Amino acid sequence: MTNLKYISRAVDRFCAKHPRFGISNLMLFIIIGQGIVFLFSRMDTTGLLNNFLRFIPHLILQGQLWRLITFIFVPGTNNLFLLAISLYFYYFVGGALERQWGAGKFTIFYFSGVLLTIIFGMVLGLTTNSIYVLFLNSHYLNLSMFFAFAALYPETRLLLFFIIPVKVKWLAYFNAALFLYEMIMNPFPLSLLPLIAVLNFLIFCGDIIFASLGMMRRKYSRQAINFKKATKHVTRNQVSRPSAPYRRKCAVCGRTDKDNPNLEFRYCSRCAGYHCFCIDHINSHIHFVE
Repeated sequence: MTNLKYISRAVDRFCAKHPRFGISNLMLFIIIGQGIVFLFSRMDTTGLLNNFLRFIPHLILQGQLWRLITFIFVPGTNNLFLLAISLYFYYFVGGALERQWGAGKFTIFYFSGVLLTIIFGMVLGLTTNSIYVLFLNSHYLNLSMFFAFAALYPETRLLLFFIIPVKVKWLAYFNAALFLYEMIMNPFPLSLLPLIAVLNFLIFCGDIIFASLGMMRRKYSRQAINFKKATKHVTRNQVSRPSAPYRRKCAVCGRTDKDNPNLEFRYCSRCAGYHCFCIDHINSHIHFVE
């Protein structure tokens, strides 16, 4: 768990230092790509297009490197209605994560999942010669993205079948059950693929899940910390030591109110002690525990 928190904080610091890093509207490009591939594949009765884009390890080693990326554009269904619903849904989820995390962190999150899938696929394909590697696509990767959305917005309500309001957290529990079912029903080692997606999710959202399950001992007040009281507390503790050139500093990205006078800072009521965060990280940081 400590290593996962270290990776997540390192990603936050990297994105704060490189604000222009990342692909804006990444999910828009991905769903457009999947839509185009779907339309052309429906016209291609031979199936050559999908075979040209699929993840095939021995062909990748022969120089067909485009397959390392193009496999994420191969649709996971041949049903136009199901594809349209899933593409719209994942565009909505991906957009929400990008707005919450920023384009840089969301780009790292998505391609981290792609990298883990590639590693799994190469190992599976080269060690077992399994034909199941041909069916690798972005299905589990997109589900891990949905899990991240559910971890950040568990109480958000979505309209199931455009009619029934359901909280996101219940849909996440249902998808987790499907993950477990597919792991049981799929042949080994393809059954391990859902774990790869879960690993990517835990890297970025593990602390939220472990905290909600009571797996982390958090000692903090359940009442919101008053910002003025927290500021007075920090100022009072600084009297006995040389004053810092700033009053507030984000515990994630390191930005201060001196360097960024227009940046809003807040104190987190869920962290042990008094820890200040900028507005970009107050809702997405990993909580400090005693």
